[in-house]
Amino acid sequence: MTPGASDLLLVIDVQVDFLPGGALPVPEGDAVVEPINALQGRFRNVALTQDWHPADHVSFADNHAGRAPFERVALPYGAQVLWPRHCVQGSPGAAFAPGLATDRAGLVIRKGLDPRIDSYSAFLEADRTARTGLAGALRERGITRVVLCGLATDFCVAWSALDARAAGFDVCVAADAVRGIDVEGSLADAWARMEAAGVLRIAAAEIG
Repeated sequence: MTPGASDLLLVIDVQVDFLPGGALPVPEGDAVVEPINALQGRFRNVALTQDWHPADHVSFADNHAGRAPFERVALPYGAQVLWPRHCVQGSPGAAFAPGLATDRAGLVIRKGLDPRIDSYSAFLEADRTARTGLAGALRERGITRVVLCGLATDFCVAWSALDARAAGFDVCVAADAVRGIDVEGSLADAWARMEAAGVLRIAAAEIG
C-alpha cells in the first residue's frame, strides 16, 4: 500500500512502562520503536495514543485490597483484569519511549483518565460507551484508512483496531511493528478476532 492523504498511522501506547524494565513490560516492546519511526516517514497523518491513568485508577491491583496483578474482578461494566500500577499521569513511566519520534504527530490521544473505567481502545473506553473523540477527529480530517502499530498487540492495539473497523474505517496492523503480552492465549485470540473483523495484517515493508 502507498499511504495517501486519507491514511493515518496510529501509534498505540509506546511508553516507558510498557518497555522491558517498565512497570508492565511487553516482551521485546522496545523493538517497535525503530520500525514505527521508519513508518512515520511514509505517512502524511500520524496520531499517538498514551495511557494516562490517575493514581487511584480502578485497573491497578494495588487499589484493591488482597488482590494481585492479572487477577480479574467484576466491575459495573464487566470483568476487569487488574494490572500492576503503570502509566500514572505525569510519571516517568507514562512518557513516550526514548527514541520514539513524536514531532510528526498531528494528534495525541490520552486515554484511561477516568478512575472508574479502564481504557484499552483509542476510540472507546472499556465501558464501551464513553468515546475518546478520535473517530470524529479522523473523519474531520478525511481519514478513511487507519494503520496501527505499537503496544500491546493483544490489548490496546487489538481493541483499537476492532473499534476502528466498527467505526467504519479500513484497518491494517503492521505486524512487525507491534508486540504482545500473551496472557493465556490472548495474542492468538486477538489476531483471530481482528482477522474475522476484516483487519488486514501486513508487514511494514508493504507500506511505502
